[in-house]
Amino acid sequence: MRIWWRNVGPLADAGFHVIAPDLRGFGLSGLAPDGFYDVPSHSRDLHALVHDHLGIERVVAVAGDLGGAVLQDLSLRFPGFVRRAVVFNCPLPYLKGAMQGLRTRPPIEAADYFLRQGTDADGLAAELASEAARRRYIATFYGPRFWAHPGAFDADAVAFHVEPFGDAAKLRASFGNYEAALRAERRSEPPLLRENPTPALILFGPSDHVIYPDFDRMAAVVFPDHVGPFLLRDAGHFLQWEAADVVNGAIRVFCRELLV
Repeated sequence: MRIWWRNVGPLADAGFHVIAPDLRGFGLSGLAPDGFYDVPSHSRDLHALVHDHLGIERVVAVAGDLGGAVLQDLSLRFPGFVRRAVVFNCPLPYLKGAMQGLRTRPPIEAADYFLRQGTDADGLAAELASEAARRRYIATFYGPRFWAHPGAFDADAVAFHVEPFGDAAKLRASFGNYEAALRAERRSEPPLLRENPTPALILFGPSDHVIYPDFDRMAAVVFPDHVGPFLLRDAGHFLQWEAADVVNGAIRVFCRELLV
């Protein structure tokens, strides 16, 4: 939830009922009793919380990174629940025919963390044996790994975001989605990732060095009923933090008639 710190208040002030839960194994959420940290598990958790527990019939879903994949699954798994989607810098399905000629692979030089977390999660977790080591590891994703635009996170912001990952069990749980992407036995069921009819606003932070170089064009294929794509200058993977005012304003405009 910390990465949404700059969005919750402004969107609530604009009239939205804002729900920003931590996914299982992240932040203040507990570990998964069934041991699964894959996209369908997160998707079912969110529907159970928002629809079944809170009684909310339809939502506007906003997400990047892992949450963007969860958003896609959620909207397909529970038709009609996601009224509109706002997506940025997240995993997308590869739709072969429509994506021919696009740059659909992340830079190979940035894939080492993905492969290690997905294929040797226990070994990596064992190496990160202290809280300080765990925090240093996660801090690289806000700095030298170039997920974000240079300078987007100062030292205080990095410390704020890495604090929850100092917990050894939580950090190990965060590797679960990478394992699920590479190992079928780590998936509770197949994720639903395909062309998506949900009306969508597509944003893209082009300073992101770990997502597909043509994310914006790929997302326009995945979400044929879309507004954009809009590229946000001097921003990368974490648009909700790096370009919070722009993201908040875009959401308000995209959904303004829903607030009447």
